[in-house]
Amino acid sequence: MSVMISRFWTLFFGAVVAVALSHLPQSASAEVTAFKQAVAEAAARDADISAFYKANGYTSLWTGRSGRERQRRVALFKALSAAGDHGLPTDRYDAAGLQAKMKAAKTQRERGLVEVELSRTFLQYSRDLQTGVLVPSRVDKAIVRQVPYRDRTSYLVNFSKSNPNGFFKALAPKTMEYTALMKEKLRMERLLAKGGWGPKVPANTLKPGQSGAAVVAMRNRLIAMGFLKRTNSQTYDSAMQSAVQQFQLAHGLAADGVVGAGTMKELNKDVPARLQSIIVAMERERWVNQERGKRHILVNIPDFTAKVIDNNKVTFSTRSVVGANKSDRPTPEFSDVMEFMVINPSWYVPRSIVTKEYLPALKANSNAVRHIEITDSRGRKVNRGAVNFSQYTAKTFPFNMRQPPSKGNALGLVKFMFPNRHNIYLHDTPAKNLFGREVRAYSHGCVRLADPFDFAYTLLAKQESDPKGYFQSVLGTGRETRVDLKSPVPVHIIYRTAFTTAKGHTQYRRDIYGRDGRIWNALSNAGVALRAVQG
Repeated sequence: MSVMISRFWTLFFGAVVAVALSHLPQSASAEVTAFKQAVAEAAARDADISAFYKANGYTSLWTGRSGRERQRRVALFKALSAAGDHGLPTDRYDAAGLQAKMKAAKTQRERGLVEVELSRTFLQYSRDLQTGVLVPSRVDKAIVRQVPYRDRTSYLVNFSKSNPNGFFKALAPKTMEYTALMKEKLRMERLLAKGGWGPKVPANTLKPGQSGAAVVAMRNRLIAMGFLKRTNSQTYDSAMQSAVQQFQLAHGLAADGVVGAGTMKELNKDVPARLQSIIVAMERERWVNQERGKRHILVNIPDFTAKVIDNNKVTFSTRSVVGANKSDRPTPEFSDVMEFMVINPSWYVPRSIVTKEYLPALKANSNAVRHIEITDSRGRKVNRGAVNFSQYTAKTFPFNMRQPPSKGNALGLVKFMFPNRHNIYLHDTPAKNLFGREVRAYSHGCVRLADPFDFAYTLLAKQESDPKGYFQSVLGTGRETRVDLKSPVPVHIIYRTAFTTAKGHTQYRRDIYGRDGRIWNALSNAGVALRAVQG
């Protein structure tokens, strides 16, 4: 049976090549025919590769004797040799195996098969480097980012017309963040080869004034990390306390200069753990490898911040509260465009909160949650006393719930809208006490801002001569008012446990949802590995 199938495909590909070569003169050599038939046969398993070669008459891109094709081969293997620098799965490309196949190819048919293998590897590497190794939603369903994938055939078409080295250099993200992360990755790999930061600190907590072996271990670790200048002090002195504070700031911890349980846990994390965070951050950067807007809003979930970025510089920053790490509450990751703000907003209670939290309370007491109005499908207020709430289930409950504008409104006094299917937005909150906490994951998914008025002034400054005065005048009416942004602003909700700053140490944050851990496991399964580099 297999012989019959083989004969069928041989006849099929022979016919395909015959059509492709029909324009050639009768003197076309058998060797050329064998090469092109092999290319057609091997490429048929990949529609994009097949389309490219068919459109180009099954001529070679890589394996010919021309100087141009030699340049392409050299550029490809040079790029593959640097795949590990980008945290890519080097074994996936098997550069050594490809080179061996090229050397072993003695016939035109064998050369044709290697030709397609080179193109297949080229496509895999190009897409991995430009838009990521993984499909985000397959790793975590809350990563609902639209990755800017390019048409696979376009890689081959554009490469065939480009300077080979220039093409490969253009693939990786051109952001300052990606460049800085890659530089830090290489530095950490050299550090790993030298043994990392040394022994961990053998203590649960440490306080200023203490001395002993644990303090010495902490001192040495802080020196190795670059937070403390060289010293022989064996006492937790003021210099060491200042270094601890700098460490805490770089890791999103309360900078009190005391090594509590949380600080000790971060202090004792080793170089491989930090390298994993950096490699994951690079992969995440590839998922958003596109123009993000000269002005855009950046919300980093585990950093608990929201920032306005203008021409690659932070022009405004505020603390944030994000979704709690419970069932459906974690804040999803995606990008959208902020179109307007609502001053004195009503809170239209999400259906999930209505049925899971408020309906049980209403069944127990019809006067529960009195600050929330109950409305029918036409928006009319419902008399609670006339409703028997116990007769309804989560599926049959026919009412909506709304909290009118007020200082006590769950959304505070302003919300910032970028309409999306996830029903996520940025807003004020009456629960100001949460912004003083170190870990701020408490919401139902939306992002609460510590300084929403100043955030509004920053956005309105592009269209109002007196943004504060305008905002306050609308606020003073007490009426729910929509204010459109004349220039909508892109919003990117990201999740980075490792990120860089213009000056100072690389920043690390806790993996509050466990997403980066899942991404690292997926990368590892795909063949990404940590490495130590001598240098």
